[in-house]
Amino acid sequence: MNQRTAVKLTNPPNHVAIIMDGNGRWAHQRGLPRIAGHHAGTENLRQIISSSVEFGVKYLTIYAFSTENWSRPQEEVDGLMSILADVIDRELNELNKEGVRLYHIGRIDRLQGNLQKKVFDAMELTRNNDRLFLQLAWNYGGRDEIVCAISKMIADGVKAEDVSPELVNKYLFTSGIPDPDLVIRTSGEMRISNFMIWQAAYSEWFFTPTLWPDFNRDEYYKALLAYSQRERRFGKISDQVSRSQNAY
Repeated sequence: MNQRTAVKLTNPPNHVAIIMDGNGRWAHQRGLPRIAGHHAGTENLRQIISSSVEFGVKYLTIYAFSTENWSRPQEEVDGLMSILADVIDRELNELNKEGVRLYHIGRIDRLQGNLQKKVFDAMELTRNNDRLFLQLAWNYGGRDEIVCAISKMIADGVKAEDVSPELVNKYLFTSGIPDPDLVIRTSGEMRISNFMIWQAAYSEWFFTPTLWPDFNRDEYYKALLAYSQRERRFGKISDQVSRSQNAY
């Protein structure tokens, strides 16, 4: 498929979440240090953001740094923190002009003070934008998110009989954000890696062997096309879904 000849998607997902995996292997294949792969992966994000707007995706969540990633070599962790700061400095004004709203999910308190400020300033600058909602999952873990939600509910004195899925949603980092319709994982790995384990309960999944720095517009389109051809049943059977759709 030519990069500019994609057929318009009739049923694009409203919210796409991506586990951006394979930066290290991409660098290793080229005899480069791992941090070079992370730089390449960051550069690749530009076309995925613009393609999301093109394809009608309203919410995009990217899994950039997990709560477990702190255990990586300190040199790599420091490099990733530097990349985040550089990306905000370099890309923020353009993202703002393009109508992208930035939001952070995860524990921001472990970031250094100057980096925390950059993240908060980016969210404040873009808070009125609505063309694309971009969630950055940084120092994020699905289990940690649920633990945080439980802790907050206990602190607020929530009674056991009042706990419901709807209430839990309000205490998650993603409060107010629709659940992902499609979760994409690059690099060929087939696991969820502690990512949005509550929100992705009924998401469609797409696994591709393509390494993240090589996951271009065409590869993205293939994932969205595969999604558009699936039937989402949410625990129901096909006949029930058909009757529900025909009712509108």
